[in-house]
Amino acid sequence: MTISLRSATEADVMAVGALHQRSRAAAYSSFLPPEALADPTPEAMGRYWVERLTWEGSDHRMTVAERDGRLVGFSYLGPDDEGDPATGLLNAIHLEPSERGRGTGRALMVDALDAMRARGWRRAVLWVLRDNGAARGFYERGGWVATGEQRDEHIGRVLVPQLRYARHLM
Repeated sequence: MTISLRSATEADVMAVGALHQRSRAAAYSSFLPPEALADPTPEAMGRYWVERLTWEGSDHRMTVAERDGRLVGFSYLGPDDEGDPATGLLNAIHLEPSERGRGTGRALMVDALDAMRARGWRRAVLWVLRDNGAARGFYERGGWVATGEQRDEHIGRVLVPQLRYARHLM
């Protein structure tokens, strides 16, 4: 029952979307209303990832985690969203809810940081929902530090505050 990581393929993307929706619903349900998490559907989330990879596939990287041949998580990274050429952005780590606490998220984070170093980036950043204490704790245990930057993004029709975290790679 070991975890294995590999680059995502086109065949994975719809399943990644469904997993992403399940992960969001489980992780955000304690602080977001159900109507914010009802949309998009798993199918729509899959189509979102198909579209996103179509436009970003040349400079972004999606990695999937499997346990016993079953997709249980993914990470997604790419260049900094603020244009710093020395910085990479960890866009996402999402897990099947049953994978929390099993080391899968940690394996995906270590892999993403190694991939960022391999691209020559010296710094990594990410955005995390302010009220997602579990995710914030996960990243802080991984060496990430809040920068003090904030932004608001919509999840469904709910405006949700996010915090920016960073860590050095070299």
